[in-house]
Amino acid sequence: MADKRVNRKVKLPSHKTKIVCTIGPASRSESILEDLIRNGMNVARLNFSFDGLEEHGEDIRLIKKVAAKLDHIVTILIDLPGSKIRVGKLESEPLLLKKNAKVTLAPRNVPATDAIIPVNYNQLAQSVSKGKTVYLSDGFIQLKVEDVIHDEIRCKVVVGGLLYSSKGVNLPGAPLFLESVTKRDLEFVDFGLKEGVDTFGVSFIQNANDILKVREFAQKKGKTIHAVAKIERKDAVKNFEEILAVSDAIMIARGDLGLEIPLEDVPTVQKKLIRRANLNGCPVITATQMLESMKENTRPTRAEVADVANAILDGTDAVMLSEETAIGKYPVETVKMMRKIAVATEHKRDMDNLSCDLQNYLKRMVSENHRNITDIISLNVVEAAEALQVRYILTPTASGNTARRVSRFKPKSWILAFSRYEDTSQFLNFSSGVYPFLMKNKSKSWHDPILRLIREARLVKKDDKVILTQRRFAEQPGSTDSFSIITIDSET
Repeated sequence: MADKRVNRKVKLPSHKTKIVCTIGPASRSESILEDLIRNGMNVARLNFSFDGLEEHGEDIRLIKKVAAKLDHIVTILIDLPGSKIRVGKLESEPLLLKKNAKVTLAPRNVPATDAIIPVNYNQLAQSVSKGKTVYLSDGFIQLKVEDVIHDEIRCKVVVGGLLYSSKGVNLPGAPLFLESVTKRDLEFVDFGLKEGVDTFGVSFIQNANDILKVREFAQKKGKTIHAVAKIERKDAVKNFEEILAVSDAIMIARGDLGLEIPLEDVPTVQKKLIRRANLNGCPVITATQMLESMKENTRPTRAEVADVANAILDGTDAVMLSEETAIGKYPVETVKMMRKIAVATEHKRDMDNLSCDLQNYLKRMVSENHRNITDIISLNVVEAAEALQVRYILTPTASGNTARRVSRFKPKSWILAFSRYEDTSQFLNFSSGVYPFLMKNKSKSWHDPILRLIREARLVKKDDKVILTQRRFAEQPGSTDSFSIITIDSET
């Protein structure tokens, strides 16, 4: 929200956990986008594994138009396809694969039948062998390799189901002869930059170099990007610390991850990755099949509700909807449900101290191991906010770093972040409990413009207390080194 428009009351959302919605055929109309934004969508995800550049360009322009109309900051995330192995184009969809049926996977563009399935991976025969398992469609369809003849893979259907074009093919434990970041990915980055998008999900990464490759490509174009590292391969879990160090945000993509590591290990890996991301002040998104049943139904299962709530209690900053909003029957109802779960969970977390373990862990680790000034300031700000029960922590910021460092503690207070940079304001949409304002003022001091803004927006009243973070002594921009406790008066 730009400060020139706050001559009216600003109403903060009912939930602090951010909601990422995938835009597709079910949600790309202006009216549906309006409803999604009004009901809690913070980030619009465009999955570049599907649709063409013309459709994605239209989506980008429409999302920006609707966000401006509603005076909301909505971030656009381009999710790059990466080197995922996928089923080719099926002539008729869906293709029913029956248990015990014989099928052939052919790594070339062949006409699909119920017996031959094209796969977009030319070295499939080098990656699999007799007796190995092949998973299709996020693991819901399971094949057993019976023979490899030249470049064709003869299989038996162990678990059948309906198969659609472009669905994923997973080869757990197999050697893959693929680059994580493809030439096609970089072409999509170039397209996104030309469309004014600077946030990209980097898929199927294995190490930090995959993130750096995308960054360096953008830098050669004269652009700086925000890179969201998608953790969906076993190597990415193993190399998580180095990936975390070079990423702007983390996405735990549990669909493919659950096929790369034992399925029963996914919940504990999820908790571990969220905690490490929190400690680094790096926003983390929990993704895949969160409200899957709402593709077809107006209500989720109890297990899905518990899954979303537990991710929030684990410390996730954002929760993501994929097919639910892209192709599901009830995209708006699904976002409403996600928001309701977030509101209820956050309320219980705050009232019943359900997040004490996480907060205490972060406070202890920051105090013991992280001695930089911003870390210590962020910890003291949260403790002061808790002691004084202030409603708002005000963070003027160039990079967004201070707001993210405060956000990781999941305080009860809202974090109002004020930046003169549009890309900073946009990216703060990934951080829990942060409400960004895009500031237009050029004055050196933040104090008076911020207090005037929140007063004019009727966010505060006389005698309310707020906390304002500041850079008073450090010379380097972005180095928050102090904070003030301010009592609002009628002249502010």
